[in-house]
Amino acid sequence: MSVEKNYRCWAEIDRSALRHNAGVVRERIGSAEMLAVVKANGYGHGMVGFAETLADVAQLFGVANLEEAITLRGSLPHPIIILGPALPEERAAIVERGFIPSISTLEEAQDFDRLAGGGKVEINLKFDTGMGRMGVPESDAVAVFKKVSALPNTKIHSISTHLPVSNEDADYTRDELLRFGKIVKQLRAEVPGDYKAHVLQSAGVLAFGDPTFEIVRAGIILHGISPLPEFQKVLKPVLTWKTRIALIREMPKGSSISYGRTFITPSRMKVATLSAGYADGYPRHLSNRDASVLVRGQRCPLLGRVTMDLMMIDVSHLQEAKVGDEAVLLGRQGDEEVSATELAERADTITWEIVTRIGQRVHRVYL
Repeated sequence: MSVEKNYRCWAEIDRSALRHNAGVVRERIGSAEMLAVVKANGYGHGMVGFAETLADVAQLFGVANLEEAITLRGSLPHPIIILGPALPEERAAIVERGFIPSISTLEEAQDFDRLAGGGKVEINLKFDTGMGRMGVPESDAVAVFKKVSALPNTKIHSISTHLPVSNEDADYTRDELLRFGKIVKQLRAEVPGDYKAHVLQSAGVLAFGDPTFEIVRAGIILHGISPLPEFQKVLKPVLTWKTRIALIREMPKGSSISYGRTFITPSRMKVATLSAGYADGYPRHLSNRDASVLVRGQRCPLLGRVTMDLMMIDVSHLQEAKVGDEAVLLGRQGDEEVSATELAERADTITWEIVTRIGQRVHRVYL
């Protein structure tokens, strides 16, 4: 009996699929360094275990904040870039621990430089070419870069930007890449140095890989989920999210199911209660949206509203179903599959939210 038999709700992480996806990235980026983005608990897959699997294929790792960086540093020696802005009170610890912060203003850079004292702080200087979230405005990029590069205790590790519509607007993305490329060319002509550039993320790797620059940020693509549907066939989904049937009951016609009585049994039904709910991260927005769960390789419709710890499905067509059976919330079972894309479409959200919202009480089991 495997250890997961004791779990009520767990996610199986397929290391071989993860390494396959990393191979797809490597094939597309050539000699560029791979910055594996493992923020948000490895996009819900478990940050440390996910990163450890990539330790010999990724050159750098990317996290969202200082807390994640500290956790990751406990397991890996690789350079870690903090992709989100640091709060003022976090900056000293970032300098002390040797993490690479992402900088959007001259004032931030000056404060990091002051905190570095007689040492050196490496930074990722970010430019804003259309995302509007972080970065030096495009029109100020060259002027700010020159001032930051002159700071005595600062070394610019890399320059970067972000693509806001790489999976929606190819024309804008191509133009943005051209604009960023011109900035890089101008900076290297006017301020030579060994700093690297990065812009491509998962959709960029798949559809806009020329040029790659020196670093590529691989995120959702490593998890086997393509932001561009036409490339899904080259990737292998890494995660299978499972729970168990905790109860089976024969419900008479006219029985109400769950809060709000939004589903009434149209006839006698065999209803299974699963030991997972929205507290585990299963979207409540999937309630009454024709979502399905897999049991014994067959689709079983979700009934009524998802509750905090439990949810109900119709197993009337499964005479063999019994308490303790595995139920797949996300992933493949037999010849059937419930993909992250399917759940995202039914919940009116994006695949990134589906996987990153998987809760902490869901055990991650690495296979």
